Amino acid sequence: MSAKLLKDKAVRLILTAAGSTSIFIVLFIFLFLGKETFQFALHPGLGRLLAERWTPVSFQAQVFGILPLITGSLLVTVLATLFALPFGVLGAIYISEVARQTEKEILKPFIELLAGIPSVVLGFFGLVVLAPLVKETFHLETGLTALTGAMLLALMAVPTIISISEDALRSVPVSYKEVSLAMGASRLQTICRITVPAALPGIISAVMLGMGRVIGETMAVMMVTGNSPIITANPMQSVRTMTATIAAEMGEVPFGSDHYRALFCVGFVLLLATFILNVVAQRVLKKYRLS
Repeated sequence: MSAKLLKDKAVRLILTAAGSTSIFIVLFIFLFLGKETFQFALHPGLGRLLAERWTPVSFQAQVFGILPLITGSLLVTVLATLFALPFGVLGAIYISEVARQTEKEILKPFIELLAGIPSVVLGFFGLVVLAPLVKETFHLETGLTALTGAMLLALMAVPTIISISEDALRSVPVSYKEVSLAMGASRLQTICRITVPAALPGIISAVMLGMGRVIGETMAVMMVTGNSPIITANPMQSVRTMTATIAAEMGEVPFGSDHYRALFCVGFVLLLATFILNVVAQRVLKKYRLS
């Protein structure tokens, strides 16, 4: 075999190994969480996770029901998506189809800057600004509610939705718009009936990836949602999410205890939900990607 072929083969192997690293890391994380989850399944049993209370520290009986944590995460995620969806999609349409070049050059860096702000800084903003605002507006005893957490998370998801949605809108062939305008449609009609429908799969993927960003957020929700592990659909009540539970309790729990392994079960459920969400989003994007 010639030196050139050996060199090509070596480069191919190095690139394959580098590209496969992320796959091995994901598998390793699944195995790492799955090991402790399996130990919990053996004792005290996965049935303990179906209880309606999360009381891992008790002198009478420890309860490891993750349903309040799942409902809290779902409530905050759904509300945040409802808030972020119109702002994200309309923002992307404006930047892609309406804004002038100078406006794009101003808006894009600020949106990217918003995506880069640490979540703990946004948590301070939620604690000092949003929580008192929610408390006074709805006459509540406290502003640390699911609604406050959802508003803050929406702020964090909007840059993701705008960025990916704008890419989807820009990928729509120009000929589509030219034909629409040539047929006598106005610019607004072309955007609403041609451009947005053609980019809809990409926009859906953007929203799903934004949801993935929201459901995995920890610090901000821990600071502004009140951390009450209760089953509720009322956005004016305090809730506790899965991520906040892990962050708040993992540092204090005895190593190898049932409480310790229950937190790994929570982490496994969270990882599985995020993984499924991202896989579905990628498949949608791949299936309907425009050439």
